[in-house]
Amino acid sequence: MSNMNILIVDDDKTNLSLFSHMLGQVPQTRIDTCADARQALDWCQEHAPDLILLDYMMPGMDGLDFLSRFRAMPGQEMTPVIMITADMGLQVRHTALQMSANDFLSKPVNRVELLARVKNMLAMRRSQLAMSQKIDTLSEQVDQQVRHSDTLALDSVDLLARAAGYRDPETGEHLTRMANYARIIAARMGLDSQQQELLLNAAPMHDIGKMGIPDHILLKPGRLDEEELKVMRMHARIGADILVASPSPLLQTASQIALTHHEKWDGSGYPNGLKGEQIPLYGRIVAVADVFDALTSSRPYKPGWSLERASQYLREQSGAHFDPRCVEAFFAGWEEVLEIFNRYQEGK
Repeated sequence: MSNMNILIVDDDKTNLSLFSHMLGQVPQTRIDTCADARQALDWCQEHAPDLILLDYMMPGMDGLDFLSRFRAMPGQEMTPVIMITADMGLQVRHTALQMSANDFLSKPVNRVELLARVKNMLAMRRSQLAMSQKIDTLSEQVDQQVRHSDTLALDSVDLLARAAGYRDPETGEHLTRMANYARIIAARMGLDSQQQELLLNAAPMHDIGKMGIPDHILLKPGRLDEEELKVMRMHARIGADILVASPSPLLQTASQIALTHHEKWDGSGYPNGLKGEQIPLYGRIVAVADVFDALTSSRPYKPGWSLERASQYLREQSGAHFDPRCVEAFFAGWEEVLEIFNRYQEGK
């Protein structure tokens, strides 16, 4: 067990010497003294006291003023403080208690009483430190579990994306580009780095529900008829249902995106006909990113649009299909969009 640091603060140097001598009998302690309360505060900034013996009547800064400033220091809310005073008035005691003094000793100090009070306070301090260490250990274990859960969620996303890739003609490059476009929009809209990362990892699951669409519809090279469109549009709800059962924040976000990325700002989208800000923000962001990449991507049944034509379409559909703020954010990050577009091309 490491030594406990005791600080004695008293403007009377005779008292400092006397208290130090008495406390020399307490094992596993290190004793420091200070005759000036302001200097004692400076000492506390550089060291970690486990117990303070504090004189009440001192010139310049008295014990109550010291105690108030000491408690305001980070990490010193619970450090035991024994106040030593010749003033036994109730007002002094009540004020000291309100300011979280832990115990009192009256002058002249009795050696037996001093040793008993100090040992009790040190025992309390050791319990505090042991509990704090246990809490830190538990917190680290929880953090490890969270990190492990996040890793499992990311692994699940990767596995689902791989499984979907065997049925959906969309390429892995499409998913990468689309997710990065979504991150760019989120950043330009002021979302923090954690939200951007969450969106980047969840967005590739937007069309996972296509796993539940029959091949003759999913892989049809030509235009779908009305009945086939009804079936195809079911992929939004299927995807949400696949992902929603997981407690993972990542998969919950992916479920929300799967359900809402085909909703439109003017309320004409599907599956629920949501309008404006009824559509969750992540769904609105992914709608812009997904459509832009779908337009500019070549498929067996269509050539890719030029960047200019696709950009013009986004601007024309701002306020109709798309949230105008998302479109504005997309073009605010245009240089980054071009970098992603050029980096992740099929066949590269």
